[in-house]
Amino acid sequence: MPIADNERMFPALSVNPQAAPELRVRQRPLFLWAGALFVAGDVIFWLMFAAVLSDSGLATLDSTVHSALVDSRSAVATALLAAVSTVTSPTAMTAIGAVLAGAWAILKRELWRPAVLMGGMVLALVLCTVIKFEVSRSRPPSSDFLLGPDDALSFPSGHTLGAGIFALVLTYLLVSRSGTRTTAVLAYVGAALFALLVAFSRLYLGYHWLTDVVASLGLALGVTGLAVFVDAARHGTPGANTVSPRD
Repeated sequence: MPIADNERMFPALSVNPQAAPELRVRQRPLFLWAGALFVAGDVIFWLMFAAVLSDSGLATLDSTVHSALVDSRSAVATALLAAVSTVTSPTAMTAIGAVLAGAWAILKRELWRPAVLMGGMVLALVLCTVIKFEVSRSRPPSSDFLLGPDDALSFPSGHTLGAGIFALVLTYLLVSRSGTRTTAVLAYVGAALFALLVAFSRLYLGYHWLTDVVASLGLALGVTGLAVFVDAARHGTPGANTVSPRD
């Protein structure tokens, strides 16, 4: 059968995966934002790392915050936060990211942005695994766990790290190509609130110390900064005549 007939019968076979749409801002601002996120996240993480090792700084509040949350539990909050924590487990978030990336690649015929998202999720798993074994910090008392036993190490929080990277990187990949400044601000606020909700759920349910989740939020910012840098380096527009986001 001629190639032309194949293309008419199966049009999807004749279309190559498309490159990601051009960014709507120039490379330099994106590089600055990427650097700011990476440095801020790095500082937050290392401050928490030092606090945990020396039992100083924010680590002095770990037990106090844990006890306060255990004492303030309610049936409604427990049900809500248990659902949040279950849906945002590292395994669940990686699976959700993989399904979303696969659907994105197939439906949009685009490989770059799904690859950046999955790269961030894989990096989250690697960082969390390596750091947990390096620090080897114990979790809070198992008698305070609300979702059953968990013998994994405590620092950092895998739930918080995976959810934070997923929400922030996905938001960047979406709003950097389209939308207004207002939409972008609201999207980033929503992503940040989602990450904070997951972090709070891990504290409330008794599986992590305060410094665990703060360190994970720092790592999430750092990985997001890295994703922004990589994406801008490939698709950012260096010229002065690019279109900026609409007001």
